[in-house]
Amino acid sequence: MATGRSTTLGSTSSAAADAEIRTYKGQDRALRADRLGTAGLLLSVLAASAPLMVVAGVMPQIFGPMGIVGQPLLFVVLGLVLALFSVGYAEMSRHVHNAGAFYAYIARGLGPTAGAGASLVALVAYSAMQVGVYGILGFEVSGLFATYLDTELAWWIPALAAVAVTGALGWLKIDLNARVLGVLLLIECALVVVFDAAALAEPGPAGVSLHAFDPATLSGPALGTALCFCIAAFVGFEQSPVYAEETSKPHIVVSRVMFLAVGFVALFFAFSSWAITVATGPAEVVKASTEAGPALLFQLTETRLGTSFTDVLHVLFVTGMFAAMLSFHNVVARYAFAMGREGLLPARFGRTNPGTGAPATGSLLQTVVATLVVIGFAVADDKPAGDPTVPVMHLFTWMGSVGALGVTILMAAASFAVIAFFVRRGAAGAQLWRLVAAGAAGLALLGIAGYTVKDFGVLVGAGEGSVLGRLLPAVIGAALVAGLVHGAVLRARNPEVHARIGLGNEAFRLEQAAAEADSRD
Repeated sequence: MATGRSTTLGSTSSAAADAEIRTYKGQDRALRADRLGTAGLLLSVLAASAPLMVVAGVMPQIFGPMGIVGQPLLFVVLGLVLALFSVGYAEMSRHVHNAGAFYAYIARGLGPTAGAGASLVALVAYSAMQVGVYGILGFEVSGLFATYLDTELAWWIPALAAVAVTGALGWLKIDLNARVLGVLLLIECALVVVFDAAALAEPGPAGVSLHAFDPATLSGPALGTALCFCIAAFVGFEQSPVYAEETSKPHIVVSRVMFLAVGFVALFFAFSSWAITVATGPAEVVKASTEAGPALLFQLTETRLGTSFTDVLHVLFVTGMFAAMLSFHNVVARYAFAMGREGLLPARFGRTNPGTGAPATGSLLQTVVATLVVIGFAVADDKPAGDPTVPVMHLFTWMGSVGALGVTILMAAASFAVIAFFVRRGAAGAQLWRLVAAGAAGLALLGIAGYTVKDFGVLVGAGEGSVLGRLLPAVIGAALVAGLVHGAVLRARNPEVHARIGLGNEAFRLEQAAAEADSRD
């Protein structure tokens, strides 16, 4: 093997055995294998993209306040960038099976200390994205109560109810969660496709125009913020390695699901955003989106598909957000589990529920964090009932933006970690085209992250140069610094734990098998 860590793990001599870092700690420290196939994993990771939430909530923001008419082309471009990213990321998933995914890959490529920093960034980023969804879900449910039941309901009541239900499902085995996510996702996507077809059948005054795919439409001072919003729409595909330990054939299923997810999201959102421009007319889409906001989609379906369809769409809007919350919750729980198993969090986080095999303590952690954050925003809300400022403009937008920035940085770091991993193993020549793809994706993602930080004040509606626009991205920076410091302390005080970062529960067996294969060659 090319690296010192791998050589130590792979050696079968008695001397090496004494120095071997054994990470297997028994069934209570392992996620149950063979629980997910391609279909189940694909539905689980796609649920995080919440198609209806993106079409109804995110796309009008990019068209309207940001003024980016070329949003369909933006999804295509980002789809290509993320496909490049997936080339190296998928190949890495064939060699590293760890519920810590991002931080495990970064640790194996850039070193355990870098992995420790990435672990805390991942925990904060995905938690922020999950908690943010509670805001828009609570607001939408309160609106449904007001419209259909003539009942005034504070947004934080359904939000906290959703926290409780999500936490309870987090204790159940992944099979049930995958079925719940899958059913909700399929219905949601079907309704969006029905709208797309209706928009093309009954276009706006400009007819079926392809103007939104003109590169000239990708311009303006808000392009950086639009990039961040679109990256957030893709979030989910990169989560498939988190479930590697629970799939039947991780070396095949994980990479297959990643490419399927990227392709589906890119085409689905490009087509749906184009359908919106067709329905309103490219020249009117910015004005219509600015005036209607998240109500734009429902206004368009009302005139083309009727009241009953729109009512069902409102309900599916809620269930789609709930599916996204379940997906993010599962990912956060598994990151906490992996960190507990490797000594980055207390050991109790690295144990699974004996009855279901779920990472129960990590699930509980996410539930507690979500509860505290929702309560904090609820206490700070002095607006009248029905006002979206706190639940949507603050909780949803702020937390979602912080999470999207963190995930973008993690993807950039993982791209460079892939290069380092194969170079250190002496496999750069064999993997050359994959490493070139990873490098190109890493540079592009770094550029997107830089644009995002620069325009963060615009992104959260606070104005350029605002204090809030600097404080919110600093959350990710603080997580990174804290994680790096923690890694450095572990290296000095507990080098055995530090050396185990990123190796996972069964990694020493994989390394040993690889070493034996190398010796036979």
